[in-house]
Amino acid sequence: MERTLVLIKPDGVQRGLVGEVVGRFERRGLHLVGLRMLAVDRELAERHYAEHRERPFFEAVIEFITSSPVVAMAWEGPNAVGLVRGMMGPTNPANAAPGTIRGDFGIDIGQNIIHGSDSPARAEVEMALFFSPQELVSWERAESTWIHP
Repeated sequence: MERTLVLIKPDGVQRGLVGEVVGRFERRGLHLVGLRMLAVDRELAERHYAEHRERPFFEAVIEFITSSPVVAMAWEGPNAVGLVRGMMGPTNPANAAPGTIRGDFGIDIGQNIIHGSDSPARAEVEMALFFSPQELVSWERAESTWIHP
């Protein structure tokens, strides 16, 4: 089983899309193992987006992610990173197909509803930024044998 981090960004929270996004991942068969709502402070934002520090959009990204609460989630399942990224669609909603989260709800590349880890290794790093080990809960869902035989 693989785990990945998903953030519903400030625009998704403000627009009331939390339940819609969670429901899509649950219906797909992914297993929720961590969930919290938080206000991202500048320090956490800079650590999360550190790889973009020298990019011209860095300050705008930091301002956006700290502007309103986010919902951080850890999802588990076979190929969780790939499944989540496919369900999200491309970063630019203009290029995202209908049926993807960004294709259905994204407005702008700067306000694209959702973040998902881009690799299993990055997922581990990102989950550690948003969750302590005690906040990630291993549990069995009753119907799991019907989803992942």
